[in-house]
Order: sequence, then structure tokens, then C-alpha cells
Amino acid sequence: MIEEMKGELWPLLTKVKRPVRYVGGEWGGSSFKTDRSGSLVRMCLAFPDVYEVGMSYLGFQILYALVKTLDFADAERVCCPWTDMEEEMRAQSAPLRSFESGRPLCDFDVVGVTLQYELCSTNILTMLDLGGIPIRSSRRGDSDPLVIGGGPGALAPGPVEKFFDAFCLGDGEAVLPAALRALSEVKGRDRSSRLDALARVPGVYIPGKSGAPVRRGIVERLDEDFVHRTMIVPNGGVIHDRVAVQVFRGCTRGCRFCQAGMTDRPFRERSCASVALQIEELLKYTGWEEVGLLSLATCDWRPLGELLDRLGPILAPGGIKVSLPSLRMDAFSVELASRLEGMRRGGLTFAPEAGSERLRRVINKGIDSSDIADALDATFKHGWDRVKLYFMMGLPTETDQDLEGIIEIANEAARRAKAHKRRGDVSVSLAGFVPKPHTPFQWEAQASREELRERGRSVKSRIKSKKISLSYHEPDQTFLEGVFARGDSSLGDAIEEAWRRGARFDGWTECFDFGRWMDVFRDLGMDPESYASRERSLDEALPWDVIDTGVTKNFLARERRRAKLGETTGDCRSGDCNACGWNAPDGAAGRCCGQWRA
Repeated sequence: MIEEMKGELWPLLTKVKRPVRYVGGEWGGSSFKTDRSGSLVRMCLAFPDVYEVGMSYLGFQILYALVKTLDFADAERVCCPWTDMEEEMRAQSAPLRSFESGRPLCDFDVVGVTLQYELCSTNILTMLDLGGIPIRSSRRGDSDPLVIGGGPGALAPGPVEKFFDAFCLGDGEAVLPAALRALSEVKGRDRSSRLDALARVPGVYIPGKSGAPVRRGIVERLDEDFVHRTMIVPNGGVIHDRVAVQVFRGCTRGCRFCQAGMTDRPFRERSCASVALQIEELLKYTGWEEVGLLSLATCDWRPLGELLDRLGPILAPGGIKVSLPSLRMDAFSVELASRLEGMRRGGLTFAPEAGSERLRRVINKGIDSSDIADALDATFKHGWDRVKLYFMMGLPTETDQDLEGIIEIANEAARRAKAHKRRGDVSVSLAGFVPKPHTPFQWEAQASREELRERGRSVKSRIKSKKISLSYHEPDQTFLEGVFARGDSSLGDAIEEAWRRGARFDGWTECFDFGRWMDVFRDLGMDPESYASRERSLDEALPWDVIDTGVTKNFLARERRRAKLGETTGDCRSGDCNACGWNAPDGAAGRCCGQWRA
């Protein structure tokens, strides 16, 4: 099979950009398991974006390593081919094959697709079609693989559910092994029997088959569950080229715009000893020279200082750097960053999100003007010359005064850099706000494309300092993201039609064609504005109500009311329980998710 794959693949590699995307054979990529009995469940993990994006996604690496440990299943991988490779594959009638064995996708038992971003939907159809799998689940027969979705997009699956047989909800480590075991027990049986087996697995949602809202699965004790000890080292450069280790899951700060902060509860952290051991093992296995400590807010991880002290003697001799993916905008976070050699390259990145203290209270960001000033002072005091500031525009209740505050913060950064005799380059990035499912703002109307474009231009025109640069995200892409973020199953028709008309890689500016999408909506008699720009009522049935994330609708509605009043909600790790819906693992009354430990 591998020889057959090579015979098809090698002539194509000379005709495409970045052929390293397709060859496989990386260090750490295990060979496929021999299965003389035919009892293994063959799964191909499919990432609907290019190789360098897929191989930077930690979840992809974790699930691959996890399935490799199971005695009843095996995992292989594939990523979406770029448009040049797709064209060559179609010209040569070459199917999309896995990296490991060269098996066409249609020959697997399961194809597991990561749903990471709304604008990757057409890439899913590309992969299924090139892999020889009918793109609609209703057209698949007994000999076709089951196509299962996972990742954050699975928590609001409506727009893509016509293309999937099932969805694994929540932590893959908690749901996927049970799903694969259930399939191993019915391997070789008809499609209906396999779906029935999946339907009985907690955390699995099957469109049209599951009854009451399906609760997402979680890993309760991170130190005691599966911890990956290996990683695949890509053959070429990828976006995040490093050892990646997760230090906690969940977040209790309660930013009202943040989907991950709401849907990844309860808060669960790992111990310093567990993280340190994993880092040591991964560095020895991979040879990487950088470690990324990942979470929604790594500076909130209590043992962080202890870990840095513990790893110092190990990392320093090898010149190994440690980096944090995000910094909270306060002096404490900057002080932590100053201890990390890996953070001394380039500048620091912060996300104030909103320009005024009033609007930061609305979104429950939890930082005030003094936090911002202290963080900027600490940044330039410790020798950094550049800062990047992320903001959103189009937030609920936003006014022109809030937008003016963005300029004031950027100017303040430039002034404080000058006071510390630093170069002080300030980069401002503006993204349009998208109301996401399962958040307190899920009912809000999204600002129109025209409004977002006007606000972005207005802020940019008022930047006078040469030290400040500003860019804003393309409003057309933001609009389409909003359509698919809160859409229902009827959007599947639009996705398929846009794909048939050539839509690919819509998250990439060079491929995105907004006019094509609007033509599709018009021809199908669909109004995309009804999904993005319409405010929902609190008693309206929402397409994602079929999924239970663990956070109640009552809590989300209460947070929305508090947002309208400009009232903040405290972090339940340091105060009272906010009654979001999660309990401690023993179900004890009065213990909230913020008190859940390793």
C-alpha cells in the first residue's frame, strides 16, 4: 500500500508548494499497527487546514498519542491539501491518503475531524471528497467510514451536522477511547448498529438520534488521566514549533465574550511535579529547544513560579527556552515573563479587549486602567521595546468613546516607552466581535460589516504617532464567522454549494471570496443577516441547545443582565461560588468549579 501511495504522491510533489506537507515519516510519528485479526478500529485523525496549522494544534498531538496506546484501535493522520495539491490530485485521480500507511480515507473505520474554526467548513468537504467518502452522512452506506467531529466546533454543530455521523463533545481523552471501544465491539456490522453503539457512549451526540441535551465529557483529574509523553516533530517549520504542555483546563475569570472560558469549565489544574516530569520526558524525546506552557491564562497557574525554579537547572545548560501563550495585563504577569528567556525575543502581547474601563466591566475583563499602566511600565522597565495590543470592536453597548479609549491606551504605551528610553513600537490589532454560543453574549446581535469597517477606519484615521501601527480584521470574514458560529443545519446546503463553486480555506485572506458566499446565499434564498445580525430573545430555542456544556442557561442569562448593568462578576477561585452549574467532582453542595484541584 505504501509503495502504491508513493507511486501516486511523488510525481505530484514536484508541482506544489511546500511538499513537506504531504510526505509524513516524521520523528515520533508511529508506524501503523499490524492487525492480522482484523479487530482494530482504524481511525484517521483529520485536520481541516494545512499541515503547519494542524501539527501546531496540541489536541491533534494528544489524541494521536492516546489512540496509539489503545489495544483495540489505531490512529493515523491527514491534513487538508492546499489548493495546488488538490488540483494535482484531482487531475491524477489520486485519493487523499493518511501519512502513516498511505491508506485512502474511505478505507478507515472512523475519520475524526477537528472542528477548530468556523471558516474551515469547506475544507472538511474537500477532505471527504478527495478521500472517497460521500460528503453527506445520509448518502453513506455500510462500507463507508463513520465521520466524527470533535473540538470546540462540536459544541455548536448545526451548520456542519449534515456532513457528520456523530460528534464527540468535550475532552477527547474522556470520550474518544469509550467511543472507539464501543465501535470495536460492533466492528464489521452495518452502519445502523455502529451508530447505535456510539449513541450509548456518554459525551457522544448523533444528529437526529440523540435525545435530551448531551452533556460534554470531561477529564476530572488531569494528573491521573492520560498525559502524552511523545510528540510528533514536524519535518518542516510549523506555526508552534515547540514542546507543548497544558498546565490547567478551564477558566473562572468569566470574560463574557469568551467561549472557551465558559465551555471548558470546570477549572482543573495539574501539579508542578506532573508538569515538570512531562516537560523533561518530552524534551528528551523530541529534541525541541522551546517549551510552551499552555492554558487559557497560564499566569494564573499557581505553581508557575515553583516550576520555573525547578526547571531552571535543567533548561539553562541546553539553552532551552520557556514561553507563555498569553499574558494577563498586569505587572505580575510581566514580572513572570521577565524570568523567561524565551519571552525576551521580540515584544510582549496583551489583550485589553476594550478601550474603556466601562466597557471592560461590561465584558467582565477584570482589568482596570491602573493594571494597564502598571503592565506597560513593567514591560519597558524590563527592557522590551515592543508591545502588541489586541482589542475587539463591535462589543455590546460600545460607543465612540470606547473606541477613543483604544487610541488613548496606544498613545499611553508610546509615552511610557519614551519615559523608559525604549524604542516603543506599538502594534494595535482590532478584531470584530463575534457573539459565540454558550456565552452570555450568545443572544446579542453582531455589528454589521459596514459598522465594523467604519469603526476600524475611524480608529485607524485617529492614530497620529509614527510609533503606533494599527490593523483591523476583514469585516467580511468576521461576518461569515458570525453566520456559522450561531447557525443551524440549513446552512449545510450553503456550505456544500459554496464548496462546489470553489470555496476553500476561507480563513485565509488570499483564498477568501465573500462575493461567492453572498451569491450562494442569494441563489438558495437564504438571509445570512438573520444568523449574524439578529438579536435573539431569551426564550428562543437555539440550535446549540442540544448540547449541554455544564454551564446553565440561567447563569448565562444572569451574566448578560449584569453586563447590561455594567456589573462585574468575581473569580470564584478566590471568592464565592458564582453558581455557573458545575459542582466539584464529589458533587458536594457549595463547592464550585473554581475550587476543583488536580
